[in-house]
Amino acid sequence: MTQTPTSAAPVHWKLVIDAVDPHAQADFWAAALGYAVEDNSALIGKLLGAGALPEELTVEFHGRRAFRDLIAVRHPDDLHEEESGTGLGRRLLFQRVPEAKTVKNRLHLDLHPGEGRREEEVARLERLGAKVLRRVDGPSGSWVVMSDPEGNEYCVH
Repeated sequence: MTQTPTSAAPVHWKLVIDAVDPHAQADFWAAALGYAVEDNSALIGKLLGAGALPEELTVEFHGRRAFRDLIAVRHPDDLHEEESGTGLGRRLLFQRVPEAKTVKNRLHLDLHPGEGRREEEVARLERLGAKVLRRVDGPSGSWVVMSDPEGNEYCVH
């Protein structure tokens, strides 16, 4: 008798991106993707009140308490935990690291703004602080390789 392996349940995930300034990166990517910056202030207040989080690990960000070294953005239509502000769907989490980016990404985002909207989207992203690195036009298609304000590459198709 052969046993069929049980299929695994879908795994909840987030993409974690190292950043020198996680809050600036969160603002850039929230604007770039139309996402919402997560509001963890209720959780932070609870942790501060319980003495479980030192004050120096928090900052004031957009008029509310935020973690100093971590901040996420989430798709505005996805569910999130009311108590913590943590998204339960499509998320990017920016974590502070001491060093700047030095080599090519091993993972990147591809943005698809829609048919005929690439150049308009590239211009909008440049106004947000992105840079065009190169334009690719080959047998497999065309796209624009860009970098965010900290140099992380991504493509606009």
